[in-house]
Parts: sequence; structure tokens; C-alpha cells
Amino acid sequence: MNTADRILIAEFLESEHDRFNRPSFIEDDPISIPHRYSRKEDREIAGFLTAVISWGQRGTILKNATALMMLMEDAPHEFIRDCGKVDLARFEKFVHRTFNGVDCVFFVRCLMDVYRIKGGLHSSFKSALNHSGNNLGAALHLFRKDFFGNRLPGRSSKHFSDPLSNSAAKRLCMYLRWMVRRDDRGVDFGIWNDVSPSVLHCPLDVHSGRVARELGLLERNQNDWTAVIELTRSLQEFDPNDPCRFDFSLFGGGVSERNRVN
Repeated sequence: MNTADRILIAEFLESEHDRFNRPSFIEDDPISIPHRYSRKEDREIAGFLTAVISWGQRGTILKNATALMMLMEDAPHEFIRDCGKVDLARFEKFVHRTFNGVDCVFFVRCLMDVYRIKGGLHSSFKSALNHSGNNLGAALHLFRKDFFGNRLPGRSSKHFSDPLSNSAAKRLCMYLRWMVRRDDRGVDFGIWNDVSPSVLHCPLDVHSGRVARELGLLERNQNDWTAVIELTRSLQEFDPNDPCRFDFSLFGGGVSERNRVN
């Protein structure tokens, strides 16, 4: 990349970031679901479950994520803390595409263990990151393993991606952006403030991948973890401390197609 191209790409990334990293972004995005809450634990749980089902039509994601919060009595942490076996039955008919009632019950059970035994999602991820030496792919693998614990996930395992299987783990990267990134824009929460935004990797889907390739930020054809690493390294050249903020820029480039979240 020559100097002139680099300047043009930097200008594009910054202008699109400024355009989309604003409160107006929130309303029609899945991040609007955890924005319903003010408590850290509520945001963590609402954000995690919303991220898990964030694929397909955007309107359907918001509708089903809202329904899921209502099944939790609009108080995710309190529900997870106090939930008993009889309460789990209400999730058996929940369906979002291939994430069905069996998966929903399984994920709620795992969340119960995470918050009652392991200190919560923040604590679990931070421990995984420390054990991985700040290698995000390895950290997400350990985070996934800790989430499942001694439970055999069966069919539900596919709903928690594993970068060590070369999955792009787009929804997990998006969730971490929500929890970790901190600025004065009011979109991302920055509530996991002992995790550096520098370790985040940019969420990659068909839309962001297309824009990244058009900009010359990504050469690999497959949208997998190898491509995520390549894209993030390219974005680190423009902001090594917070490369994931350019997720907003790549979103902007593909916004005309973004009625879906893949």
C-alpha cells in the first residue's frame, strides 16, 4: 500500500467511523437490547444472548431478543440468579432460526453456572484472556470451554463459535466490542474496563469482508479466523490501541445491505 492510498483509506475509515459511531446507530442495531438496562450484569447477559442470536433479518433479531428478555422478566441478572428448574420450561418454545428451545434452555443453564459459580461472564472471559497470554483466539476457545463447563453441549455447541476451529466468531467479536470498547460516543459500553481494546479483533461477515477487500485491507477469500487476524492486523496500522472501532467504518461501507446480520 503506497502512501497516497494509505491516506485515502485512513480518511475513509475515520469519516465512516465518525458517521456511524453515534447514538443514532443504536436504535436499529442488536446493541439496542443491552442498552435497555443500566446495570453491568444485565447488560452482559442481555448482550451475550442477543449476540448469540444475531444472524438473519435485523428486525427479527430485535423482536426475538426482546421476547427473550421478556421471558427473563426484563431483569436478566436477577432471573439468572434466582431461576429454578420450573422456570426453565418457559424457554422450551423459544425459536430463532436454528437456535431452538433446547439450545435456549441449555444456554440459560450455562449462564446460571457462570454467574452462580464462576463470577460472571466478565470474570470468565478475563481469566481466559490471562491464561491465553492475550491471544484472543485461544481466549475465546477457553471462554467457550468454561461456559459449557461439565455440560455436554451436543447440538448447542454450534451456537458458541470456536476460533481454534477457524470460525470467524463474528458474533463473539461483536459482543466483546460492546463490552470492552470505551469512548465518549455512547454506543459501546466499555464495562469490562480491565480488558484492553487493543486485544479485540474486528467482527467479520460477508458485508465487512467485501468492504475490507475493496479497500485492500483483506486479501484472504474465506471469512474465517485467519481472515479476522489479517483484517485486524491491517486495521491496527491505523489504530493499534483500538482497531475494532473501525467495525463501524466497514459497517458503513456495507450499510445498504445491512438489513441482515450474518
